[in-house]
Amino acid sequence: MKKFLALALALVMALALVACGNKPSTDTGKKEETGSVYYLNFKPESDEAWQKLAADYTAETGVSVKVVTAASGKYQETLTAEMDKDDAAPTMFQCGNQAGLKTWGDFCYDLKDTDVAKEMTTNEFNLYKEDGSLACVGYCYECFGIIVNKALLKQAGHDVSEIKDFASLKAVVEDITAQHAAGKVDFAAFTSSGLDGSSAWRFSGHLANMPLYYEFKDDGVTAQPAEIKGTYLDNYKNIWDLYINNSDTKGAALAAATGDQAEAEFGQSKAVFFQNGSWEYSNLTGEEKGFKMNADDLAMIPIYCGVSGEEKAGLCCGTENCWAVNAKASEANIKATLDFMKWVVTSDKGTTMMAEQFGPIPFKSAKSSENVFFNDANNYINNGNYIVSWAFNYTPNVDTWRAGVVAALTQYSAGSGSWDDVKTAMVQGWATQYKAQ
Repeated sequence: MKKFLALALALVMALALVACGNKPSTDTGKKEETGSVYYLNFKPESDEAWQKLAADYTAETGVSVKVVTAASGKYQETLTAEMDKDDAAPTMFQCGNQAGLKTWGDFCYDLKDTDVAKEMTTNEFNLYKEDGSLACVGYCYECFGIIVNKALLKQAGHDVSEIKDFASLKAVVEDITAQHAAGKVDFAAFTSSGLDGSSAWRFSGHLANMPLYYEFKDDGVTAQPAEIKGTYLDNYKNIWDLYINNSDTKGAALAAATGDQAEAEFGQSKAVFFQNGSWEYSNLTGEEKGFKMNADDLAMIPIYCGVSGEEKAGLCCGTENCWAVNAKASEANIKATLDFMKWVVTSDKGTTMMAEQFGPIPFKSAKSSENVFFNDANNYINNGNYIVSWAFNYTPNVDTWRAGVVAALTQYSAGSGSWDDVKTAMVQGWATQYKAQ
């Protein structure tokens, strides 16, 4: 019995020593559970800003944040190589479209109900899997619409607030054209709608987005369709006719009119309206091209084309700038990454960097940008207007399809073709290119 008690006592003491000896390793485990962040950035121009922000976050929280920026045009190649590193793989990466989801969907953590998702002002830029899980959040976007020179508009006796739909836009535009013809104003309503290759993408892509968007919205299209119906092609005609009939460049001359020509017409105050995007801001207000327009004189309004309810439309907005979190990372690293993402879109340092580098971000704490077009886009969203998303992203064999549309538009505008030719180029052309693709 004494031997048994002695043995039991020895065993208890041994276990106590083992437990004490394990304490350091338990503490080390707790430290590892804080996690770290590895962001694989795909915009080289923002590398310096991301490196500084990462350092600021680490200084503030103690959490390690590594930012690696892929070389221009090498993101997918770099992502593939980095994801093979298992425990050292990125915890935060880019997955910008549905095609990307086919490759990286299994790596995308479901962001639904996360803090960063709750900070969003719209879900229009997010990417979802077929099971409804939130795979990626769109963290910034670009926009296009009709750029307005408010100073010229005022000279013609009008104000942006008058324009609420196609009917009101048409009334203002045709009044400006009448004044121009009578010599009362020395500017046209619209810049030239050039169909030269440097300009035609604005109409075979961006303007063509209008009928595509409304058709796909009606039909609940969420993937590339094999064919389109052309439901809203008469609305496309409405706005195209308004453009080409209220410009100083008409008819056959449109075939050779360039994008630079249209930009110069607007930048030199020769036209009130100019269809283009947020990327034009620096060109119009900067010194490089010599326009030096006053930012206070600029605004961007939606492209109205006569669709019911369009008075609640916002700008045409879209993005392939989407964040994903690596679902195969450790729980600690996933948590650290989600915390970092929330900080980026809510903190003063984070939102300041985002405004400076990316313009509009669809988050509640977004800061205003110097780019007034970005601010206009955000204002429409914040006022509850619906976003006209980029339906043209579904276009099959995009360059070939657009070339057919441009050829038909060129003939129609010159008077040598009919609008039915444009419809054929769009509808039959879509089906043909889908099959070819």
